[in-house]
Amino acid sequence: MAFNIGLLLFPEITQLDLTGPYEVFTKFPDAKVHLVAKTLEAVKANGGMRILPDTTMAECPPLDLICVPGGAGMNPLLNDAETLNFLRQQAKGARYITSVCTGALVLGAAGLLKGKRAATHWMSLEMLAHFGAIPVAERVVKDGNVITGGGVTAGIDFALTLAAEAFGEDLAKSIQLGIEYDPKPPFDAGSPKGAGEVLVQKARSASARRQAEREAAVKEAMARLN
Repeated sequence: MAFNIGLLLFPEITQLDLTGPYEVFTKFPDAKVHLVAKTLEAVKANGGMRILPDTTMAECPPLDLICVPGGAGMNPLLNDAETLNFLRQQAKGARYITSVCTGALVLGAAGLLKGKRAATHWMSLEMLAHFGAIPVAERVVKDGNVITGGGVTAGIDFALTLAAEAFGEDLAKSIQLGIEYDPKPPFDAGSPKGAGEVLVQKARSASARRQAEREAAVKEAMARLN
């Protein structure tokens, strides 16, 4: 029997939020990985890459694992009834409800993170509390069948964690070896702590408009849930 995995695809997605886990998920036993969007038209990711969905929300089969990646384009999803209803319906039967980066906020807007510990990108972490989630500044956070990854590159750690959870450590380690995931970054700047206050403030300033729009969308979604 196929292990059905669905990755949500939307305009202005951060492609590595999707393609990092995708690389790992395709190596699960009997995996059938679906790229799910509203239509079958190519989706333009942040940066210009075009990604082709292979099923629509309406035609998507019941999923064992639903995953919501993040990216600037997730802001509109916070109040998109079609997307949120799709996630709620799939979550009812899914073994795992998951996200990478700011995809966690979309799970929150669907009402799927209430009382759950969850991770997301450091710049949006505190927004999770608006949805009744417990923000956790960790690379991967597990709370029951809800598993969330932090920002962007954490998607690979997240997917390997899921591999171990669903199929055992031996498989997860074999996948890790196969993709030679042995990161040794040239700089210790991949977290606010390592980057230092100057770089953090530069990053916040550069993203101020997007974050303000996201905060407004989060509050609108929170009001609708309540």
